[in-house]
Amino acid sequence: MTNQIQVLDQQTIDKIAAGEVIERPSSIVKELVENAIDAGATAVTVEIRDGGISFIRITDNGMGILPEQVPLAFLRHATSKIRKVEDLLGVTSLGFRGEALSSIAAVCQVELITKTTEQLTGIRYLIEGGKEKSMEEIGAPNGTTFLVRNIFFNTPARKKFLKTAQTEAGYISDMMERIALSHPEVSFKFLNNNQTRMHTSGNHNLKDIIYNIYGRDIAANLLEIRKESESVQISGFIGKPVISRGNRNYENYFVNGRYIKSSVLSKAIEDAYDTFMMKHKYPFTALHFTIDGNLLDINVHPTKMELRFSDNEAIYQLVFATVREALTHKEMIPKVSVTDQKEERMEKLRLQKEEQKQQVKERIPEPFEVRRREAVFLKSAAAVSTPQRVKETGSYGTDKEGKRQERPVLPTNPVSEEPVLKTPISKTPVSEQLTLFEDKLLSKENVKEHRIIGQLFDTYWLVEFRDQLFIIDQHAAHEKVLYERTMKTLKDRIYTSQNLNPPVILSLSLGEEALLKKYMDNFTRIGFEIEEFGGKEYALRAVPDNLFGISQEDLFLEMLDSLGGQEETMKADSINEKIASMSCKAAVKGNHKMSVPEIHALIDELMTLENPYHCPHGRPTIISMSKYDIERKFKRIV
Repeated sequence: MTNQIQVLDQQTIDKIAAGEVIERPSSIVKELVENAIDAGATAVTVEIRDGGISFIRITDNGMGILPEQVPLAFLRHATSKIRKVEDLLGVTSLGFRGEALSSIAAVCQVELITKTTEQLTGIRYLIEGGKEKSMEEIGAPNGTTFLVRNIFFNTPARKKFLKTAQTEAGYISDMMERIALSHPEVSFKFLNNNQTRMHTSGNHNLKDIIYNIYGRDIAANLLEIRKESESVQISGFIGKPVISRGNRNYENYFVNGRYIKSSVLSKAIEDAYDTFMMKHKYPFTALHFTIDGNLLDINVHPTKMELRFSDNEAIYQLVFATVREALTHKEMIPKVSVTDQKEERMEKLRLQKEEQKQQVKERIPEPFEVRRREAVFLKSAAAVSTPQRVKETGSYGTDKEGKRQERPVLPTNPVSEEPVLKTPISKTPVSEQLTLFEDKLLSKENVKEHRIIGQLFDTYWLVEFRDQLFIIDQHAAHEKVLYERTMKTLKDRIYTSQNLNPPVILSLSLGEEALLKKYMDNFTRIGFEIEEFGGKEYALRAVPDNLFGISQEDLFLEMLDSLGGQEETMKADSINEKIASMSCKAAVKGNHKMSVPEIHALIDELMTLENPYHCPHGRPTIISMSKYDIERKFKRIV
């Protein structure tokens, strides 16, 4: 018997349609908040419990809904925004399809309280699973309040695909932050489990909102953007290159007041930052685009998160040139406040030191920085000497002839790209080279035969051993040592921390906070100490020993970012390995002059590793050239 074609009943149709628009609680909040903005609200309050899964309340002071139009609002394709298909080209409102309320009502229990300024009383309307329950008059303030309970109560199969309450709350928080950035003229308040997470003033000042959401550090490093062409206006702020993240979460752009995702805009912005920012780093932006509706197609996706431009190339070139110009023609000099003479002298001294760091050719050593780097390296180079011996003798022990070694001087040089070392192709097979490493160079018996020739480009160490020249990349080698040491710490559960005084205060978004709580044990196991500091702020009180002395805030946020896109079921070992790989940031860089005792200590620790020949990222730590190859190059052998 063949399958019979039947028309679906209205309830089934509504549930299927709801699946296109309502994916999770954040979808409900987005649709209702956008409706509030379209209704002329100047203040919107969003309250959620259990990540919005059990309860959402959205209150606005907009124009409200007339009593006779309340039931109509919950019908599919009922809208006040358009009348015919041609109107789609000129849509300026955030919502226009008329699907939001019907989709929400199809899968939730909804209560609506609304009143217009013309009415003496308001209306209370109940609808559950698409079925009207009651409608009555009630005393109410002007505006509209939606109470949405038990999302997917009648579609349990879909409810199972929701994530934890904390994760869902994070999605809503991120979305509320973006809506606040898109409409600085509206005051938004967001409460999660009765705790205020965000409250903006609605004073039209975009920079104030950026400060409120992202904190002082970002607000203090912004460049203003203003550009106007025949059909496009761009305004807002971009971050100076010092603000960077490991993902695109800080890239915000809004087209005609709507937060959207666009590969064209994203590529134009990131290409403009090229050469100003490290690879795989992404900038901060909060840009508003006002574009003629005839040049857009916003009816691309049910959630209206995507759009199409009629001329992608023109938009790309305009955005690229605008952002690039702002970066190129601005001096990245920090502003300083007016101070008294003593403070002014101190500030001048600080700026002079900063200038010295930038003068690569002069390479002026800074005693404090020397001591700090020296201390950091000595913690990782136990073979040089014990702390007790350094304390007692003021030196690093004695060499093989019994002479006391002098404290090494480590000039401070700015970090630059590591030079590319071209190695002549050897006829010796790779397998033979590896065997040679294992059998000879990195063995305790043969260390005494090493003859360290010197350091090349302040990055590579040249070691002569029998009839081979070995070239060691100090950065890659130290990365490997730190990675293996961190992994061992995680395995043995033995670690040491270094206290930060004062502690570093971090302002985390709800999503970042959820990640921190989820992976807190993983961070604690390697030596981080973090505690709540009130509101959205956390205090970073201690870091692992090998991370002390580098930018703790940037590194910690980068670690957090790297865990953001992981699967829920990611194994603990994989998480630990990811965190450990980030510890390599503390490795001694190229263009840093090391002493002979330090390189000896590094070689000694390399010998303890199972695979010392590649850094955690796969680059070689050591390469070799045979005497035979060198003599062939000089034509001594033909």
